[in-house]
Amino acid sequence: MNRLIRCFALCLPLLLAACATTGSSSAPPVPKADVQAVTTYHIGVDDQLQITVWHNPDLSVSVPVRPDGKITVPLIGDVTAGGKTPDEVSSEIKDRLQSYIRDPQVAVILIALRSNEYLSRVRVTGAVRSPISIPYRQGMTVLDAVLAAGGITEFAAPDRTELYRKGDGGSTTSYSVHLDKILQKGDLANNYPVQPGDVITVPQRAF
Repeated sequence: MNRLIRCFALCLPLLLAACATTGSSSAPPVPKADVQAVTTYHIGVDDQLQITVWHNPDLSVSVPVRPDGKITVPLIGDVTAGGKTPDEVSSEIKDRLQSYIRDPQVAVILIALRSNEYLSRVRVTGAVRSPISIPYRQGMTVLDAVLAAGGITEFAAPDRTELYRKGDGGSTTSYSVHLDKILQKGDLANNYPVQPGDVITVPQRAF
C-alpha cells in the first residue's frame, strides 16, 4: 500500500501538468493557414535532392539526405543539407566548387519531400479498425481521417470523439466531435477540417 501511495504521489504532478496544458473548447476549431502552408521549406532527413551543375553533367546527381543531415556531391564530398533551404545548399556547393570550376551555376531541387511527411500528419486512435498516422492533405476533414482508419468498431462511442490540437506555447485544446451524427445522419456540422499535427480519438463505450 505504501508503495502505491508513493507512486501516486510521484505521478500526481505529471497528471496535473498534463491537465493544465489541455483545455476543451465549445467553439469549432479554425485551421491556421500558416500551419497548412509552408512558406520556407527546410530540408530534412530522407528528402531526395537533385543537384544540377550547369555544363557539368558528371557533377549533377540525385542524392538522399542521410541520417546525419549530409549529402555527398562529386568533387567536393559531404555537404550539410539538413535544416537548410535549397538556396542555402546551392550557395554552399557553388562556393566550394569555385576551387575547381570557374563560375559554377548550381541548382538544388527537391524531388521528394519525405521528411515533411512525418511532420505533417494526422493521427486517428482509439476504437477504430486500424489506428493510423496519415499524411495531411489539403481539405482533409475528420470524416476523411476516420474513414482512412477503416471506420469505427462495434465497441466505439462515436458521440464522445475528441479532436486534439496543439496551440501556441505547446498547449493542447480538445474539440468535441459528434461522430455518430456524421456517420449515421450525414450531419456534417462537426465534420471539422483538420490540420497537420491533429489527433482524433474515438473512445470505447462503457459496458
